[in-house]
This record gives sequence, structure tokens and C-alpha cells, in this order.
Amino acid sequence: MKILNLALIGKDVSMSHSPEIHAFIAEKLGYAINYQKLSVPEDKFEEQIGGIINKYDGFNVTIPYKLSIMPHLQKISGYASEFGAVNTVKTSTRTGYNTDGLGFKLMLKSNGVDVEGKEVLVLGAGGAGRSVAKTLSDGGAKVFLYNRSFEKAASVAKEFGGVTALKTLENQPYFAIINATGVGMHDTVGKSPVGDGLIELCEVAVDLIYNPAKTEFLRIAESLNKKIVNGFGMLFYQAYYSACIFAGITPDEKSAKALFREFLKETK
Repeated sequence: MKILNLALIGKDVSMSHSPEIHAFIAEKLGYAINYQKLSVPEDKFEEQIGGIINKYDGFNVTIPYKLSIMPHLQKISGYASEFGAVNTVKTSTRTGYNTDGLGFKLMLKSNGVDVEGKEVLVLGAGGAGRSVAKTLSDGGAKVFLYNRSFEKAASVAKEFGGVTALKTLENQPYFAIINATGVGMHDTVGKSPVGDGLIELCEVAVDLIYNPAKTEFLRIAESLNKKIVNGFGMLFYQAYYSACIFAGITPDEKSAKALFREFLKETK
């Protein structure tokens, strides 16, 4: 059996659980992998990415390279083309894919969060924020997007229908607030991207961050009796869909959910 050489690349992936998740999925789906974590400084990305593409059978991409990787690929497929961001690369064909939207959608569904016809605030217009905003809009939500750079949010809103860019954040009610920024992890642990006043007006708080498991944003929301969802489900599900791409396996939603339950049980 051939062992697939895979990796995760990002600015700082030292705390990532992706190797354990991909190893678990590969074993359950019947193939073997060697999965590495590659932290690449931003000033070294252009210098190193060619060697990474040549060395690995495939890799996952995280903050802040989901857009930076695209010029280095020969083809952008499916959701990656729609979202304008790549989180999965199959190097044999130099093709970029995006499984973030599928993972995010299945995470919401698994947690009983229905966004259809509801107003949702998305924080962050980077690769993950783009995918989330488009997925929510496609699911019938009215999406409001806030980013520190209004121009970046406005660009996403112009590109995707059903998305409104916000210049400022005001305390007004949204059904859900989705944190797609990095605020709450690494050197910003203990910080929330928004204050109590805004969180108090929502019903659901979703943080794409999964480490720490309960960010300050989610801690505040929980203290205000809001439904909270952390990003671990999305991490697992997008990894599952990526694994299917790497291994050439047709994905199945029921299998994904069953594998996630089994993973949580085995890793408790």
C-alpha cells in the first residue's frame, strides 16, 4: 500500500490537531499517510511553496495562505473557484479545492443551527470568512460581513450576492455571530473580537477557532446563555472531505458524522 505524504501549511500550525484527525480518518477509510505540520513564515512562503508542492502528494492550507497559494496552482476546482480560496491541494494535478464550506455547513447542521431566512454577522473576510459568508448566503441567510479593512469586506460583498459589508460594528441583534478571525487564539488568547453588548443580542455564537476549545468569545456567549459552537466540528468535517480528495473516495455525510462521533469517543 502506498503511503500518501501529506502536510498542513500555515503561518503557525504548531497547535493544530490536523495530523491526528487525518491519521484517524485515513485508518478508518483504509489507506496510509504520513502527515506533517509545516509552519511557514509569511516572508518565506513564496520561497518555500515550490518545494512543498514537489515534496508532498497533497496538503491542507490554513491562515494566512488560502489565497496566496492560488497563483501557484494550475487548476482551481469547484468550491475553491466559487469561494476564491483554497484549503486543499492535490499536487499530482496542482489542483486547489476548498472543503471549508462543506465542513462549516455540516457543523451547523450537526448542531441544529438553521440559518435560512436569518441575519448572520460574520467577523473576518479572509479565506475562511469568504467561504463562510458564501456558504451562509447560499443557505438562505442574510449575511453581514465585518473586517478590520472595510475594503476587503466590501470586495467580498461585491463578489458574492446576499452579503453586506459593514464599515462599523453596532450593537444590534443578529441570529448568529460567526468568528472567522484569529482573535482568541495564539497571542490573542483571552480576547474576544466583539464585546458583551453585541453578543448579548445574538442567539448563537460560532467560533471557527477550536484551540482553545472555549475562546473568550464563546465564554462570554455561554455566560449570557447563548448557544455556542466551537470550530472543532468544522475542522474534522473539512478534513474528512479533504481526505476523500487525497484518497479518491466519494464523500458521504452519514459516514462523516459517524467518524466524528467515533473520533470524539476515542479521544476523550
